Amino acid sequence: MKVMIRRTEKGLSAYVPKKDLEEAIVEIENEALWGGKVTLANGWQLELPVMAADTPLPITVEARKL
Repeated sequence: MKVMIRRTEKGLSAYVPKKDLEEAIVEIENEALWGGKVTLANGWQLELPVMAADTPLPITVEARKL
């Protein structure tokens, strides 16, 4: 599913356009964010693709819901 990752004043957030859902990212598996699992405030877990650690935000990626 397409997910937009962006940085807000409160930290990172994820927006899922098909669900019209925007939630804060509350847990990150990898310090660099990419190539690991993130947990959203609503409990969803998403697996993000492997990308360079310095990838600029905001960005839309293809993530997999776990």
